[in-house]
Amino acid sequence: MALALGVAAAGLVAGCAGRRIEGGVYHSPKGYRVALPGGEWTVAEESESDLELRHRTAPAAMLANAQCGGRAPARSLDILSRHLLIGLRSRTAVERGEVSVGGRRAAHTVLDARLSAKDDPVRVETYVMKDERCVYDFAYAAPPRSFETWRAAFRRFVESFATE
Repeated sequence: MALALGVAAAGLVAGCAGRRIEGGVYHSPKGYRVALPGGEWTVAEESESDLELRHRTAPAAMLANAQCGGRAPARSLDILSRHLLIGLRSRTAVERGEVSVGGRRAAHTVLDARLSAKDDPVRVETYVMKDERCVYDFAYAAPPRSFETWRAAFRRFVESFATE
């Protein structure tokens, strides 16, 4: 699915030694967890993100990824959010601002974009958070006409985030 791979290539590069999913919850070896949104989503095994989910029957995808280092990330949430969107073209902002996710500040963006000039438009929603050791990225992408169909599932996915 070009849509999901395009979002993954837009700045989410991290590899994962293995994916541990227990009782519908993904446990990252990087020290966080998220609840999977349901049976209509499958895990993309070949993803470079920590966890990429693809809808079984529609061109929609969501992912979670963390980049962790030995010290606190110094860049602002706004800059980190912009890095996540590198590679997307013809961007038109739909929503942008800071929100709270589980008591943490997060940069939130919704935009329409294209992966290349000849591709169909895609609507992308992102949340970027950080703590003293990691930057956490969440992204959801779907065609604009069907974006709202799975947006609530993505929000539940993001809101289920917790560190372990």
